[in-house]
Amino acid sequence: MTYYSTLGHNVKRGIFNFCGKISKGFSRPTQKFIFDMIYGLLAGQKCYLSEIARELKEKTALDKVVERLSRNLMNFDGGQQLHENYIQAVKKQFDERTVLIIDDSDVSKACSSKLEGLCRVHDGSTGEITTGYWFAGVSALTAGHKQPIPVYNRVYSSVEDGYVSNNNETLKSLEFLSSHFPKTNIRALDRGYDGGLYF
Repeated sequence: MTYYSTLGHNVKRGIFNFCGKISKGFSRPTQKFIFDMIYGLLAGQKCYLSEIARELKEKTALDKVVERLSRNLMNFDGGQQLHENYIQAVKKQFDERTVLIIDDSDVSKACSSKLEGLCRVHDGSTGEITTGYWFAGVSALTAGHKQPIPVYNRVYSSVEDGYVSNNNETLKSLEFLSSHFPKTNIRALDRGYDGGLYF
């Protein structure tokens, strides 16, 4: 017999402990906000603030919870520190045999017209040009885990301020790897990265 109540509490405790590791150095309200967002995203499996707030099951009115999450999102500027804490939390799972897989992709938003920063992207699934965002990602493949562990993710737009090129965004991900992983870790890239710039 499966005890779903106990299982649910154990999962929630695991998420809480993980959030505690990646939110070190932040204020207590910010730590609570980080936990609320991660737990709400995982439990609701949707990125809408209303769905995240609904999964928190707080006694406060739903619209007030959404307002609080929205306000915290607008004021949050600790993304880089959060990412550094995350890398430190998962780094113990890496060794010299860890393979770093670099693969840029796209996020297609063909039905959206109001999202900020929408740009033209090549949809890898359909082969068509549509609207959406570009995505630079790196995952680590370890001997002890069946699933890759994400170590770098950035969604960007070709129309945002500061954008140079997709090649430049890929180089940023490679520079990140150089500053956090030794040269002994193999970098795996497909034939789309055979340009002299990357070598």
